[in-house]
Amino acid sequence: MNSLLKVDNELNIKVDAFRQRITGEDPILNICELKEIHSEINLTVPDPILLSNLHDGLEVQNAKKRKMEDGTGEYKVAGTKVFIMPSGMMKSNAKLVDLIEKVKPEIRTLIEKCNTVKMWVQLLIPRIEDGNNFGVSIQEETVAELRTVEGEAASYLDQISGYYITRAKLVSKIAKYPHVEDYRRTVTEIDEKKYISLKVIVSELRNQYVTLHDMILKNIDKIKKPRSSNAEALY
Repeated sequence: MNSLLKVDNELNIKVDAFRQRITGEDPILNICELKEIHSEINLTVPDPILLSNLHDGLEVQNAKKRKMEDGTGEYKVAGTKVFIMPSGMMKSNAKLVDLIEKVKPEIRTLIEKCNTVKMWVQLLIPRIEDGNNFGVSIQEETVAELRTVEGEAASYLDQISGYYITRAKLVSKIAKYPHVEDYRRTVTEIDEKKYISLKVIVSELRNQYVTLHDMILKNIDKIKKPRSSNAEALY
């Protein structure tokens, strides 16, 4: 009993150390106002391009299809063609990129550890026999849980790449339609959503470590030796 309590205390210390390492290195995980992670979009709204004296009939007809007449004989262009960014490359949200680069190694570590432990348990599974398979079922359940956690951790990496793709498409929209405020607001909303998602991922990493450790610790005897020999059964 004392040894079990000692192991539990060691687990709590390790979990707390993991949490402190993640949250302590980057105070951004502990912010209260989401506006602190906002990133400025350095794309100015251009002045309207005014076109006048369009005498050619075909040219006027084509202009009417893509412009709105304001009643003064002039036409305002509704969109703009973008060939280069006014201030060079459009940067990502630096605060979120920094946070992502700290969380990704932890995700990869969990995936690798799950894969290693899963293989270890699988190699301990004995050959198929009739009866006395309770320990084997515990082994199989442990492998299934490890596989589930491994898959969930891999999905976190997919979420990160999906965030970059979605944000890039929205920034491209802003570059093409800089006068549409909703695109700018959507980028901010996506950044806030990703920040919350990263906080949830960190918490889930902690929970998954604790859950797996608890499950393996409670069943370690059956995992190591799923079947007892006849000689041992006599005693």
